[in-house]
Amino acid sequence: MTGRHQLISITNFEEPQPKAMAELKLLEESIHSWTVVPPQFTLSRHVEALVATGNTILVVDSKEVTDQHLNQGPFTKMVISPNGKFLALFTSDGKLWVVSTDFQKNLSEYATKSKIAPQQLVWCGTDSVVLYWEKIVLMVGPFGDWIKYTYDDPIFLASEIDGVRIISNEKCELLQKVPASTENIFKIGSTEPPAMLYDALDHYERRSPKADENIRSIKAELIDAVDSCIEAAGFEFNHHYQRTLLKAASFGKCFLENYDANNFVNMAQSIRVLNAVRYYDIGIPLTYTQYKRLGPDALIDRLLNRNLHLLAIRIAEYLDLRTDRILIHWACEKIKSSNEDEDTLCRMIVEKLAKKPGLSYAVIAKTAYNSGQARLATRLLEFEPRAADQVPLLMSMQDDETALIKAIESGDTDLVYLVLFHLKRKLPLGEFFRMINNKPMACNLLEVYCKEQDIELLKDFYYQDDRRIDTANITLSEAFNDMDISERMKKLKIAGKTYNDNRDQVFEAKAVDEAIKLLQFQIALEKDTQQSFAGLSVSETIYKCTTLGQHGKASKIRSDFKVPDKRFWWVKLRALVEVRDWENLEKLAKSKKSPIGIEIGAFKEAGEQAYLNKDAEALREVRAKCTNHVVAQELDSLLAQLTAK
Repeated sequence: MTGRHQLISITNFEEPQPKAMAELKLLEESIHSWTVVPPQFTLSRHVEALVATGNTILVVDSKEVTDQHLNQGPFTKMVISPNGKFLALFTSDGKLWVVSTDFQKNLSEYATKSKIAPQQLVWCGTDSVVLYWEKIVLMVGPFGDWIKYTYDDPIFLASEIDGVRIISNEKCELLQKVPASTENIFKIGSTEPPAMLYDALDHYERRSPKADENIRSIKAELIDAVDSCIEAAGFEFNHHYQRTLLKAASFGKCFLENYDANNFVNMAQSIRVLNAVRYYDIGIPLTYTQYKRLGPDALIDRLLNRNLHLLAIRIAEYLDLRTDRILIHWACEKIKSSNEDEDTLCRMIVEKLAKKPGLSYAVIAKTAYNSGQARLATRLLEFEPRAADQVPLLMSMQDDETALIKAIESGDTDLVYLVLFHLKRKLPLGEFFRMINNKPMACNLLEVYCKEQDIELLKDFYYQDDRRIDTANITLSEAFNDMDISERMKKLKIAGKTYNDNRDQVFEAKAVDEAIKLLQFQIALEKDTQQSFAGLSVSETIYKCTTLGQHGKASKIRSDFKVPDKRFWWVKLRALVEVRDWENLEKLAKSKKSPIGIEIGAFKEAGEQAYLNKDAEALREVRAKCTNHVVAQELDSLLAQLTAK
């Protein structure tokens, strides 16, 4: 909250993005207290703030301010319960008021008879509220019950999910509601099944027959009794009671068939882990409830933050968890804090991590690089098994050639392209080409990319490598794609000259010369016919000349380009049929030089076509040539019908 009562939320410290919440627009009223409702406890799933002003409370989110229209205020203290369901309020007239966070339910009211606001107001789990004034701690329960404690020294209250820690200059105490399983066993005069089982163990160890009597009396509830003893062992901090309760549970299991012992084993493991971190040298007094909420991974993270790597590894191995991140964290901290030379440090890290094949060295190498030990970082990266982690870090370390070599060795084309694009952006073109010239895979991939995306870069690449024939191939390809005829001719001549200068490119040189010759012929045709010819093949040019009646031009192309007879006749035949040039088609058919053996015998179809065209002369001509008696009769009939009209 700023000095002008503007609330600003930041939801992530790693990438902080401050966002202003709705404006309060308070005039003369002062703010007595305010607290935050975490997003996981709100209906909108966005952070909200509760602001006490005047006699009411305002609910503020990112869009609006909502007045709850209360009149019990002013509220000098307020706090949200760990589960986000309840709100504890302390009024200016000394009343403790507990309501639901949506202000729909009034859960509890308690008059403290103190108009002085407490120094602290905290929740003890979700069971009760604890208030602290100088030397006085007051716990108030849900039905108005209360307990008062006196402290001579100053203290601090730290709320937990299952209690409240009371921290003084000398010690740390935990104030919490006694768990139900613990109460059932240790309550004076308790006859609950767990208490009878716990008592049966004592009788058994004293060799008293009372043990059997106790077991028989709770036979029907024995499973619940065993489970309660296991649970109670987890809530205990005292080693003696932990062992005794687990021993009682183990004793009860002996009288059960097919009892699932996983719960027992898991609890024994959890207690062992908890005792290890509670030890005074470590000083993390977790409760069993907090450990289950936190999880072993988060506990290991806390140990790593304190550089307690040995304990973290032992816990991870005991619980069958991976130790990779612990070893990586150890190596990073070793690099940051060690005064050893780089060779010794590298050897020490590699020896320690060698027992974990597949472990990533990338984070360790990055730490070394950020610590100013570039040589150590490069040496550590030699042991990185994953090229996808190794190569980007080498690039960030400016070791570009090594990055390219490692990418090529990985065989991952995407990784090679990543380095190539990075080098192209970073280096002058000549230096870029020099770096990749002796690396065939990089060169091949660059060619593949350039052919699809960047022809100019490909030209530069071929030019610097003196690959004249490849350059000519590109020029030739561009020539055929160029719509400007003069530019096309120019590029064809450039490519042709390169081919002519090389003895091994005889075919290519001849083909380009013919292409130039054909293009020149087509340009002349375009001037004569005002038709487009450029870009057509030899056969297509002959075809188009024939359709336009330029038979002499078609024959010249045939002779100039040595078109085979069969191909020429077929092309000419298709063209004549296309334009329905029956006269020239007939001449073609009658030619004795025909290499394709043309025969026309479709007299019936020809007669029908002449009839449809109402061409009597053509029909008589077809009839005269017809030698088939049946077809001749049909043609006579058609002719008679046509002349009668």
